[in-house]
Amino acid sequence: MKAYERLIKYAKVHTTSDEASGTHPSFKGEFDLANILVEEMKELGLQNVFVDDLCYVYGTLPATKGYESAKPLGLIAHMDTSPDASGKDVKPILHEKYDGSSIILPGSGAAMTPEKFPFLKSFVGETVITTDGTTLLGADDKAGISEILTTVERLINEKRPHGTIKICFTPDEEIGEGADNFDIKGFGAAYAFTVDGGDSNCLEYENFNAASAEITINGFSVHPGDAKDVMINASHLAMEFHSMLPENETPAHTEKRQGFYHLTQMKGRVGEATLSYIIRDHDKSIFEKRKATVEALADKMNEKYGEGTVTAKITDSYYNMLEKITPHMHLIENARIAIKKAGMEPEEIPVRGGTDGARLSYDGLPCPNLGTGGFNFHGNFECTTVERMDRAVEVILNLVDIYKDK
Repeated sequence: MKAYERLIKYAKVHTTSDEASGTHPSFKGEFDLANILVEEMKELGLQNVFVDDLCYVYGTLPATKGYESAKPLGLIAHMDTSPDASGKDVKPILHEKYDGSSIILPGSGAAMTPEKFPFLKSFVGETVITTDGTTLLGADDKAGISEILTTVERLINEKRPHGTIKICFTPDEEIGEGADNFDIKGFGAAYAFTVDGGDSNCLEYENFNAASAEITINGFSVHPGDAKDVMINASHLAMEFHSMLPENETPAHTEKRQGFYHLTQMKGRVGEATLSYIIRDHDKSIFEKRKATVEALADKMNEKYGEGTVTAKITDSYYNMLEKITPHMHLIENARIAIKKAGMEPEEIPVRGGTDGARLSYDGLPCPNLGTGGFNFHGNFECTTVERMDRAVEVILNLVDIYKDK
């Protein structure tokens, strides 16, 4: 089976994660895909295949004869899709021999134009995969799952020699919980790659340091007719707090390794208001300064309006994996070789976000990220191509070949 055929099959399974659920996994539909993958992995001939109670799918492809001493290589992807767009009733569509014109998505009538999406120019001649425009596609990261299992199938069917391959498909990556219950010791890999990036030549081993900040503002509510010198409007104070942050240090004004403060949610009444931020920076020292800035603004507001008016709760989420990958740069050097053998030049991009690999790297499993061939993740214009998925498979096959001798 080709990788794109698997993607079309998996995309139709509803697996949208839910950060408000408080359960693991966050959405029971993730088990539907997990059970499909378990059966498929068993049919392919993998061993020790199972899904645990928290919806992590594990399996092993044992080494071929003569390569048992190679260190086990891990391949990881996630099953959930982003809650930023609907992942229910996904209808994948193939656009064969794309000619460079606008792609009309029939369910919504929306147009994907080369002017709006310049990368489409590189798709000419390829078979483009989209949805009907009413949902996301789920290539993030069902393309990664598809490419890993297609790699396994080719290793077996083509009788290619290889070391031990360890596979895991995780739930809830999109809500930052994919690595929470990952059994690194039981997984048994010496090092791993997540297959969860952009184009098939992408190689990612730097990401943001990340934290969340919850700002709670306590006002004083009285009848507006009796409010003079008494009322403290928490919603007004929330706006004042936000106005003191650097206005150009937001996602809309930054790129590459530039960090930001991002207001993700705000709620307010006279008596109480809350602001939710995410704080990001590639540089660890600047990241710490950003957190300190938020705390300093809370202190300044308390000096002005009284102690206890503003509280700031800051929680670190993940850190830049570069620190943990640097001692294992063979992963990057060999990935570059694998990408070049697949006929591409590596594109090394600092991730403006995080991956399961960042968390796993800090937990002791060095784990950079490979591309899947996908574009426009988390929205109704998400797409990939048959050919780019095929190239991603070639990259993984090349890596397996390299590591069989390590």
